[in-house]
Amino acid sequence: MKFLLRAVVSLLVLTVLLCGGLILYLSITEYKPAEAMPVQILQQQNRPIDAASELTITTFNIGYAALERDVDFFMDGGTMSRGLSKGRVEQNLNKIIQVLQSLDSDFYLLQEVDEKSTRSFGINQRENIAKALPDYVSSYAVNYQVGWVPVPLTQPMGRVLSGLQTLSRYTVHEATRYALPSTASWPVRLAHLKRCLLETRIPVTNGRELVIAHVHLEAFDGGGELRSQQLAFVESYARAELAKGNYVLLGGDWNHLLAVNPQEVRARHSASWPPWLQLLPEDFLAGFAWAYDQEVPSVRTLEAPYDPLRTFTCTIDGFLVSPNIEILEVQGHDLGFEFSDHNPVTLRFRLQDDTPAQEAEENQGQE
Repeated sequence: MKFLLRAVVSLLVLTVLLCGGLILYLSITEYKPAEAMPVQILQQQNRPIDAASELTITTFNIGYAALERDVDFFMDGGTMSRGLSKGRVEQNLNKIIQVLQSLDSDFYLLQEVDEKSTRSFGINQRENIAKALPDYVSSYAVNYQVGWVPVPLTQPMGRVLSGLQTLSRYTVHEATRYALPSTASWPVRLAHLKRCLLETRIPVTNGRELVIAHVHLEAFDGGGELRSQQLAFVESYARAELAKGNYVLLGGDWNHLLAVNPQEVRARHSASWPPWLQLLPEDFLAGFAWAYDQEVPSVRTLEAPYDPLRTFTCTIDGFLVSPNIEILEVQGHDLGFEFSDHNPVTLRFRLQDDTPAQEAEENQGQE
């Protein structure tokens, strides 16, 4: 009995020391980005946008090339956090790059792009994608940097360095990372994402700018208070840029249902509705226009490997554009969730030179 008691006490002491040591390490190495900070611009191009051009932009959450159709994820009810193997992650990344090359979009907004993470076997996905698209300006904003994520206990996510990557075929004047409201409580925030908006400013031949705001909003925040704060930030930011006379295009993974009749969708899927999925406020950025594809779902749930007959799917990826941008076409690309838990979405659009942003803003204020 004495031996057993000593063993139990020793185990408890060891556990406390390990947990305390981990918390201390994470506290010392915590990623603390500034509210606004410049982002390095790589592979610069000398090509301003012709105001009369038709343009295309694709958003794609690549799921760090590991959340393929045969895996689940512990935060969504599954048990896994890493890719199946380094070879599978490399294979998925190569196929994702092939998809990007075949789409031939003018801009790409990519979420969950890892640099050196345990979950994706240390593969520098940001660098590989940029090298495969050498004619595109590349900018990258970190939104997840943690020395060691200790969950799930059976196979911890481990070291994470991940972020948003924006690629542009046109000249980029400036790229900036803006911090979004994030989890502030200690010690939870130590292993949590630090969400951000990645701004890319692109000159247009008519003297204005196309401002692309790349977002990946919060998902697992209970009642959605954090997401509401992030949406408020995004709305304020977008209206300020529109007031300057710019073209404003917001895109990415919204982690909110994008649908013409969201309440009907919720009622139809009430039994399988995932707890993380929320509806957008009805008055969010009124006067701006949504562009998404309802016919091709952009995301699947990850409580189990993908089963087309059972897995819940919906659309949360898309774009929101200012009144001076004309939506020509939006198309989801059904990849069967083979390489990621998301499908890409492409928008074809045109900048309208005859719609003063100030007038649109004034009209909005009178509604």
